[in-house]
Amino acid sequence: MKKNLFYPIGFLLIVSAISLVSCSKSGGYGNMSTTPPPAAANAVNIVNMSFSPSGLTVAAGTTVTWTNNDAIDHTVTSDTGLFDSGDISDHKTYSRMFSTAGTFPYHCTIHPEMTGTITVK
Repeated sequence: MKKNLFYPIGFLLIVSAISLVSCSKSGGYGNMSTTPPPAAANAVNIVNMSFSPSGLTVAAGTTVTWTNNDAIDHTVTSDTGLFDSGDISDHKTYSRMFSTAGTFPYHCTIHPEMTGTITVK
């Protein structure tokens, strides 16, 4: 009888171990990212409650794309009211084309300590 009881318990232990490994490889349940993915050209990653890079210089006519790599919502909002992404959820993006030269500071309205600047030449 003991042998028959071991198999269901052993099976559950193996399934539990596989589940834990799977969660740890995918970042767990809603954990914040710890290492930002490499930024593509003209892109800003939102990771670990910050914009990375926090300053980006592009040519006029360039489209910049922000990607939220955090497990919580963020916004990309111009300090002067020129643009506002609205809430960007995990793994979603926001893009904006910058057609004129200038400096465009922005922040996250949900987390105002998160700031960045796009400089257009």
